[in-house]
Parts: sequence; structure tokens; C-alpha cells
Amino acid sequence: MSEARSVGKHQAAREAVDILLEIATLLNTQLDRTSLPLCVHLIENGVNPEALASIIKELRRETEELRAGDGTGTEVDAEGDVITDAVGS
Repeated sequence: MSEARSVGKHQAAREAVDILLEIATLLNTQLDRTSLPLCVHLIENGVNPEALASIIKELRRETEELRAGDGTGTEVDAEGDVITDAVGS
């Protein structure tokens, strides 16, 4: 019986994430299936939603700056990891 209840809770959680993901897509938040539940978890545990949104925006801005390049010869992949460093070579 508890296994069926666990499966039911898992299915309900998946449906809730699906609905939140649809809303996030409509609002053009650019949050994916991985980051959205993390943000919800942080907010449920007391993180200020406005502060979290500000941090996400700042991280995106910095990532875009890195991707655009700063003339140092450093290239960054989609995750923000350095893939080449022509100056240091």
C-alpha cells in the first residue's frame, strides 16, 4: 500500500512540475525542467523569490558577457566552463 502511495506522490509531483514548467514557458523565464524544481525548492525553504530572480538574471548576464568574449582569448561553453585559453597557452 505504501508503494502505491509513493507512486501516487511521485506522479503528482511530476504533474505539478509539468504545470509549473508550462507557466514558466508562458512567462518566458528560460527555466528548464532541472532548474525550475530547484528554484521552487529554494523558495519553499525560505529564499526570497525576488532575490533569487535577481541572482539568476545576474548569472545569465555574466554568462552572456563571457560568451561574447572579453578579448582575452578565453572561450566558454554553454555551461560556462572554459574550453580554451589562447592567452595562457
